[in-house]
Amino acid sequence: MNYIGIDIGSTASKVCVLTPEENGALHRDFRVLPTGWNSKITAGLIREDLEKQLGSLEDTRVVATGYGRISVDYADKVITEISCHGRGGYALAGRDCSIVDVGGQDTKFINVVNGKAVDFLMNDKCAAGTGKFIEVMANRLGVTIEELFDLAKIGHPIPISSLCTVFAESEVINYMGEGKSREDLAAGVIDSVAQKVATLMLRNELSDMVIITGGLSSNDYFAERLSEKVDHRVIPQPEGRFAGAYGAALLAKEKLG
Repeated sequence: MNYIGIDIGSTASKVCVLTPEENGALHRDFRVLPTGWNSKITAGLIREDLEKQLGSLEDTRVVATGYGRISVDYADKVITEISCHGRGGYALAGRDCSIVDVGGQDTKFINVVNGKAVDFLMNDKCAAGTGKFIEVMANRLGVTIEELFDLAKIGHPIPISSLCTVFAESEVINYMGEGKSREDLAAGVIDSVAQKVATLMLRNELSDMVIITGGLSSNDYFAERLSEKVDHRVIPQPEGRFAGAYGAALLAKEKLG
């Protein structure tokens, strides 16, 4: 029996396939693809890819989560993002932890005990503290997201105070008109996101171990900025962007196996 977790996010869709090995361990296989404009089409593409790999989905258990989870009509079960991210983050950390997930459209903070989410918070309905904000600002500055972070590392943060992405973009445009450097603007953008995420985190108690999941999970610079703002070490996770899919696959085994 193979166990599959599918996390269809607003920007990217992640898949985790767990295959039992002879020694009882589970082999993990991760993959990611853009969600595109239609999550139903994306779910279909994922199914085609899985059938090429596995032959069929007959001997599988599938759990779907994320923004477009209802589009996965071949899922055996649909489970909330909080539960899946909590389970996957716990498995990646290997112990109780706090999880901060910076997604494309929202940011989540989850406290996990014994593999279960016991408390969580989400940001307000604004993209200013999310990956979408970083994407918008990178486009405005004419650079890729990777280049934005490279510029931020050598810049001095300019304050960007607006809580709304549209108004924040107007602030950046005004700074550009004043001749501010791209390095300082990039540093200001990343500092602004880190501050908004830190504010969310500090509304709750932090565990001894705090990890990042989501699209910024493997970004050491963002983890450093966040650590400074919450006065607590925040640990990047190389496979953190797959936490939701990984948790969904583990729950497929535990609940449906």
